[in-house]
Amino acid sequence: MKGLIRGQGRIYLRGKKYWIAYYVRGKEQRESAGYKEADAKKLLKVRLGEIHSGKFIGAEKERITVNNLLDSLIIHLDNRDARSVASLISHLKPIREMFGCDRAIDINGQRIERYIVDRKKYAANATINRGLGGLKQAFNLARKQGLLNLDIYIPKLKEDNARQGFFEKEEFDAVVLALPEYLKDFMRFAYETGWRKGEIVSLTWDLVDRSAKEIRLQTSKNGTGRCLPLEGELLDLIESRWSARKFKSKNGEVSISPLVFHREGGAVGDYRKAWRKACDKAGCPGKLVHDIRRTAVRNMTRAGVTETVAMSITGHKTASMFQRYNITNSDDKRKALIATQEHIKSLSPEEKVVSIKGGLLKS
Repeated sequence: MKGLIRGQGRIYLRGKKYWIAYYVRGKEQRESAGYKEADAKKLLKVRLGEIHSGKFIGAEKERITVNNLLDSLIIHLDNRDARSVASLISHLKPIREMFGCDRAIDINGQRIERYIVDRKKYAANATINRGLGGLKQAFNLARKQGLLNLDIYIPKLKEDNARQGFFEKEEFDAVVLALPEYLKDFMRFAYETGWRKGEIVSLTWDLVDRSAKEIRLQTSKNGTGRCLPLEGELLDLIESRWSARKFKSKNGEVSISPLVFHREGGAVGDYRKAWRKACDKAGCPGKLVHDIRRTAVRNMTRAGVTETVAMSITGHKTASMFQRYNITNSDDKRKALIATQEHIKSLSPEEKVVSIKGGLLKS
């Protein structure tokens, strides 16, 4: 089959293989089409239809995988010194496991919905959203870079920001007891400080001043640095970690990790399986690591720590965000009512008289 009309394309033999050629925006595209002329005709018809409908992608771009898009996103963010890249990489692991080797053009809304159904068995909506958000970023970046022009519906799940999850002391102790050794101090530190997981994972010894008994974060998620004094059990924990800096590498050599909390010298990675197993063993199924941060806020508030000071420790930037973590349960309210009643009983008769619109009301 021959023909050089640009709107029709052409089929030709190269050796024993059929090839097709067609024009896109004035530039000829060539593509291998197999050993049968019928297959070549079929592929050419598909390509011409894509061109006329504005849906043409091209053979080269059709081979782009989801992993390719995600890799490009990470490079893009790293080049711009974006914060929380390590956290995003972690959230993208389930996305890579499900879609990574698939062609980007094969991803659609239906497949995303099936992924969500599966992920809901193991993760909270907020966690799922972080991964899907990264996937959406990757497709948007590909479109901006002129790599792929795909419009895929990626939904955002409703997040319960005021989730009622927190630990009682005995529950937390039981979970820590069931955790593998490399996670015990990690979670204890989180319980004492209310720090974000990413801040603890990336904490290095150059940020710890043992002589001044302080940890100084340069920049946190909210864009500001902060100082954490080390006292009591927290100081003991850091000293314990100082003793645990040394580790044996695979070749048997003893090395020193720059990380305060490490696993065989490297960063603490995905611990979801270990966490779920420990929670189940401790009789606390369904608890989240983020519940520890909420619990730290509650503990500080119950101890009488002012909101401003507590926020400077945990790293919350706004009072509204802090208050969402400061969950009050029935026991808190009951204690408050009892304390109020005891206060009223202690008042003198004169103090119990309250003026209302010029009249008197006796309590």
